[in-house]
Amino acid sequence: MDNGSVKQIVVLYPVGGVGHVGPMTQLAKIFLDHGFDVTMVLIEPPIKSTDSGADFIERVAASNPSITFHVLPPIPTPDLVATSPKHPFLLILESMRQHNGTLESFLRSIPRPRLHSLVIDLFCTHAIDVATKVGVPVYKSFASGAGTLAVFTQLPALLAGRRTGLKELGDAPLEFLGVPPMPASHLGKPLLEHPEEELCGATMKILRRNASTRGVLVNTFESLESRALRALRDPRCVPGQDLHPVYAIGPLIGKAGTGGEGHECLAWLDAQPQRSVVFLCWGSKGALPKQQLEEIAGGLESSGHRFLWVVRTPAGSDDHKTYWERRGEADLDALLPEGFLERTKDRGLVIKTWAPQVDVLNHPATGAFVTHCGWNSTLEAVAAGVPMLCWPLAAAEQKMNKVFVTDEMGIGVEMEGYREGFIKAEEIEAKLRLVLECEEGRKLRERAMELKKEAEEAVQDGGSSGAAFLQFLSDVKNLRE
Repeated sequence: MDNGSVKQIVVLYPVGGVGHVGPMTQLAKIFLDHGFDVTMVLIEPPIKSTDSGADFIERVAASNPSITFHVLPPIPTPDLVATSPKHPFLLILESMRQHNGTLESFLRSIPRPRLHSLVIDLFCTHAIDVATKVGVPVYKSFASGAGTLAVFTQLPALLAGRRTGLKELGDAPLEFLGVPPMPASHLGKPLLEHPEEELCGATMKILRRNASTRGVLVNTFESLESRALRALRDPRCVPGQDLHPVYAIGPLIGKAGTGGEGHECLAWLDAQPQRSVVFLCWGSKGALPKQQLEEIAGGLESSGHRFLWVVRTPAGSDDHKTYWERRGEADLDALLPEGFLERTKDRGLVIKTWAPQVDVLNHPATGAFVTHCGWNSTLEAVAAGVPMLCWPLAAAEQKMNKVFVTDEMGIGVEMEGYREGFIKAEEIEAKLRLVLECEEGRKLRERAMELKKEAEEAVQDGGSSGAAFLQFLSDVKNLRE
């Protein structure tokens, strides 16, 4: 590193909220391991919730004492939520844009020789102008995979000149470099709107501006998404623009044994046969309606297989509360079929709050994972060598990830009915039997174990992800000199 024993400072700047701060925290640990000091800059978002406000920031800071957390001072403006009818996403973007001045002041307060780089996440492109004024190299951290990044990178050219939104195409497949044919309906909701709609326009502006950074740190590894990474290094991916480096530095995920110790489900798993349990969890906001929970229960019971199931309070129950505010209120007897818990008590465990997902996936008893296909959950399953039963919900890039998991990586099967938002008990039973009993399931498990080994090799000394990160550091050094 430069400057003898004086550590350089990397500034990380994510949008607030667990889905963005979590991956940035894992990235921070990589910088710390390489001898840097790390400061994560946050703002309190205009929409207060327990997974993005002051209490959330305090919890994250307390569990990561090696990272310095800096909350930018609030901007004295009218209450955006009370005064604007805009979509919440647009309010967050506007709030962060208004903090450009305070972000610039903070960056200038760091001695120039010590300020190594600014790393922003996907939705912080407004900070690129700040970095340019300060004269610090700015990079993007992309918390999802290379396949999604390849699609996002090519979307502005696809939408240029369109007079209608992509929603009208339904499930018609779209062709992108580096990924399987992608149903138009699988793109994120803002991207399906008419190009002149404010939400779609703001999203496209973000995607176009991402080319203004010095490069992208992607949460994936080379052998997992080699085709998508090749596409991102192909000039055809960004016609008319300069190509910037793409560094595959993942998987950036939590480690087993760092938060779930003593949880009741781990002791229960200890008593189950190897690779015999299906784990069902749809992420921190994956609350399914009562009718769907009843179908899941029916499928689990009919399958005869062991299961560990995280049940959240259904959507529509106290909707004004966040998940974390109502996390302990699920009444299993009221939500599940009468007698289900008693009939399955010898082979199933239902949890109504939270399970240590990384620990569960890495437990020898876990044989399959029913997942919403969020990228963090996908990578955690890949790193644990567990095949997936893909049940994407409506949020973000989950449906695209389903395509990558099933068609590209070959470590999962889709739960038919997810497009309509309802999956029947018969489908659940059939897919459980397929993965845990059939020849196709055996092949999925073998492929999953191959990818687990490749993930381990990627982050070892001399592995592809470690080499990519060292190349990133070298490129930053050359820029600074």
